[in-house]
Amino acid sequence: MGKLFAVSDLHVSHVENRSVVDRLRPDSAGDWLIVAGDVGELFADVERTLAELRGRFGAVIWAPGNHELWTHPGDPVKLRGVARYEALVRMCRDNGVLTPEDDFPIWAGPDGPVAVAPLFQLYDYSFRAPGTLTKEESLNRAYAVGVVCTDEKMLHPDPFPDRQSWCWDRLAQSRQRLDAIDPLMGTVLVSHWPLVRRPTRALRFPAFAQWCGTELTADWHLRYRAVVAVYGHLHIPRTTRYDGVRFEEVSLGYPSEWRRRAGPPQPMRLILDGA
Repeated sequence: MGKLFAVSDLHVSHVENRSVVDRLRPDSAGDWLIVAGDVGELFADVERTLAELRGRFGAVIWAPGNHELWTHPGDPVKLRGVARYEALVRMCRDNGVLTPEDDFPIWAGPDGPVAVAPLFQLYDYSFRAPGTLTKEESLNRAYAVGVVCTDEKMLHPDPFPDRQSWCWDRLAQSRQRLDAIDPLMGTVLVSHWPLVRRPTRALRFPAFAQWCGTELTADWHLRYRAVVAVYGHLHIPRTTRYDGVRFEEVSLGYPSEWRRRAGPPQPMRLILDGA
């Protein structure tokens, strides 16, 4: 069995990031790659990047980020909300890329077998800004300090009335699928947004946390026997442990961010070793 790698937040609209992605290569033909969201904003960029990666790796497993779900004014694909997500799933399937709507693949390496479970859960504003008690107070605080996620303008929840409702529907679907996994089998849980709030404590602007997940997934790494939980979104790549479970933040981020780190960018993180 090959190795299981992961990346996220490739943001290929940036020329420098496109060059980094062009250099991503497996160690062997049997290696798998997790892509935990935010490949890009334009539908064609997402398709081209995932198709290229699938041509290099034995399997590519994708979970959507918020940027793929944007209806960007510069994107010829004008689909919104659920219709856009469903189109992304169809595109992935056309290119042999696994999605949250497909059967969870089983990685059978020395630390396995484990079910690799890509999730699409969104957020419900329950990671509220410090000192606020309601969603409305938290949003008002973010607007007051000028820290507002672009999702508020470009991530449409159609046909749901709001992103919170879409999040809750996605959580119900994900729970049903995760509950069906063999209870004796471990998992690699893959999501764009962190499953627990604790990683958001490292954010420079705490008010941004409300766009970073939901309290309703706080015990999923334990309930679903996670060997590793993979996420992105925060652009703070690191390894942490919560409740004894390893969490891997695997984002590349924007060029202005990764240039500040020591050495050339190495976004592809080893999650499980096939040796």
